[in-house]
Amino acid sequence: MESVHGPVATGEEHPSSAPLSIHDVTVAYHRKPVLWDVDYDAPEGKLIGVIGPNGAGKSTLLKVALDLTPKASGQITFYGQPYRKQRRIVAYVPQRESVDWDFPISALEVVAMGRYGRIGWFRRVGRKHREAALAALDRVGMADYAHRQISQLSGGQQQRVFLARALAQDARIYLMDEPFAGVDAATESAIVALLQQLSAAGRTVLVVHHDLQSAAQYFDHVMLLNMRVVAAGPVETTLTEQNLRATYGGRLTLLEEAAHAMAQSRREP
Repeated sequence: MESVHGPVATGEEHPSSAPLSIHDVTVAYHRKPVLWDVDYDAPEGKLIGVIGPNGAGKSTLLKVALDLTPKASGQITFYGQPYRKQRRIVAYVPQRESVDWDFPISALEVVAMGRYGRIGWFRRVGRKHREAALAALDRVGMADYAHRQISQLSGGQQQRVFLARALAQDARIYLMDEPFAGVDAATESAIVALLQQLSAAGRTVLVVHHDLQSAAQYFDHVMLLNMRVVAAGPVETTLTEQNLRATYGGRLTLLEEAAHAMAQSRREP
């Protein structure tokens, strides 16, 4: 699993009972491949970083898993079932840039959307679900902003609200597309702590991430992606120089900085 050679999937035969199983998936835009024969089984209860260079297909991988982008071939399942049958247990946090922040809606109303899988889209949000939404906001430190319009919040606050929406869904699998992008250091630390809590509670969390220097500190497992899965597995055995060179094409400065950061993190208690 850790090598750049041989199969990279972590499971047995497909269909798989893994939280997320990706088998022979290819995606192309205008006949140009973006993902090619991707195979991966996510280990349960782990915090997983999806890491690779720009244009590697990281965001596309999440979108195709959620049926937001069509695939040319392959199969994706959540606990052995297609996404359409598992919507309630899969939460998604998109990139901030893909959200219309000027839409007239409060933070609480955004978070309450995470409950729609339980109550239905056209039913009124009752007291029980409203309390669950408020509890999710409190968990991310945003309870005092419940009635603030989303457009009036800072970038970090907006990101916390979307994380609260995912928490309100009470999912088993969380897919997050660069949740640390554009947030301050305090918000990033708070998000990391929250994701680690989810993992410790047995939830499976996949995070698209671009910063190699922090990857070893943040994640249990990593997937190194560059159109195909180059390597995947525990951080300690997967973030090797060989695998990073295969993923990034030998960008020495970046690799050396990452190696230094990983060495530092391993020396810390």
